[in-house]
Amino acid sequence: MASKEIDMKALSAAAQACVVKMREAKVNEACIRTFVAQHGMVSRGESGSIPDSAILPIESLDALDELSAECDNDVLQSTVVLKLNGGLGTGMGLHDAKTLLEVKDGKSFLDFTALQVQYLRQHCSEHLRFMVMDSFSTTTSTKRFLEGRYPWLHEVFESEVELMQNQVPKILQDTLEPATWAADPSCEWTPPGHGDIYTALYGSGKLQELVQRGYRYMFVSNGDNLGATLDSRVLAYMEAKEIDFLMEVCRRTESDKKGGHLARQATPASGAAKAGLLLLRESAQCPKADMDSFQDIHKYAFFNTNNLWVRLPALLATMEERGGTLPLPVIRNEKTVDPADSASPAVYQLETAMGAAITMFERASAIAVPRSRFAPVKTCADLLALRSDAYVVTPDFRLVLDDRRHGEPPLITLDNAHYKMMSGFEKLVQRGVPSLVQCERVSVKGLVQFGADNVLTGAVAIENPNSASTYVIADGTTLTDTTATPSS
Repeated sequence: MASKEIDMKALSAAAQACVVKMREAKVNEACIRTFVAQHGMVSRGESGSIPDSAILPIESLDALDELSAECDNDVLQSTVVLKLNGGLGTGMGLHDAKTLLEVKDGKSFLDFTALQVQYLRQHCSEHLRFMVMDSFSTTTSTKRFLEGRYPWLHEVFESEVELMQNQVPKILQDTLEPATWAADPSCEWTPPGHGDIYTALYGSGKLQELVQRGYRYMFVSNGDNLGATLDSRVLAYMEAKEIDFLMEVCRRTESDKKGGHLARQATPASGAAKAGLLLLRESAQCPKADMDSFQDIHKYAFFNTNNLWVRLPALLATMEERGGTLPLPVIRNEKTVDPADSASPAVYQLETAMGAAITMFERASAIAVPRSRFAPVKTCADLLALRSDAYVVTPDFRLVLDDRRHGEPPLITLDNAHYKMMSGFEKLVQRGVPSLVQCERVSVKGLVQFGADNVLTGAVAIENPNSASTYVIADGTTLTDTTATPSS
């Protein structure tokens, strides 16, 4: 199906104003069509609610650990690895691309990703294509970083590496018109979530180019998830099963029960061809009456890792059937136009999630993977674990748990009052990161600073009730199954 022209006369005045603003900013037409459809969903009050009566639990899935066959070399040669790189990590107090944050041994997320790609090209697939999806907030710093450290990527950054995420207008909550903010016009725009990857690929022409050049598969994962690496067993599985869209999922635990889960449609969902297809249900899509069922980790046993595998020709065909768009459920985030000014006008930021596309493919599936393939860094506690000796670097530049951990990371709790942001965390580890390889759990409360060569084993609590001074743990101290305080 050819891409449809937007019928401006059929749009509300608010939607028309959004189209005009986006065209003035030279946003591509595929993105504009997608945004107009989402704007219509919001104006009609569509909630995207998915009650229990509309879905069925997933009873069983094939597991990655049970697969042994690896794909042929020609399949590897026709694979693209793409990392989502649009986030700033503002939740950790960062103001630059999150993937530039130091993770281990002086290397950042992007360092490790580039080194992984380099290793794969040298040992497995010399034509492996690597891409990042940047946002307008991360493109400059990413390009500068690659120029200084990985010139082989910088040389083809604009032509091959970078996929630019679109930007869309924030809309006023009361009128749904595009927001304006003269004090800082950049605040008027927002990235439309990682579900924009499909629109960005299609609207930029890169999807068509990849298919024309013979690329068949794309593996997409979060830039801060160093557990998500190319695994040829997955490609072999997709080939054998003729799968067009594959999602890696993990079993939910108690700590995951408030997050979204995988399910199967009992009745056809909007935009889906038939019942029985896989879908994702997020907490915001669950009616309050079904929340207990939503949080039942035995009933709904799997969650999305955001490690996705897509057959590119199938994606192109699916989008062209829908006029160059994918009708994903819209996520309506309530914010203020200036995030730093709570008194600024209330707006909606319209976003989509890329995993929701699983409903768009009849030949979609999911595969259960070990927790080691889901190791994102969302908090400073996650970062402390990676920086410690609980994780080691493999010859192919993956970060994996030390064998002595038996697959279980240490449970780390840091005082949010002091260590939620990187500025406080860096003070905590300024003199050294403690050994955690034999630590079951550790909690830190109050102002604390680790010393050099500290070793924590078993279950350790470190508490400083004095808010006027920092509890500095002496160099060389070993703490085992204890609660340490300044007076102990």
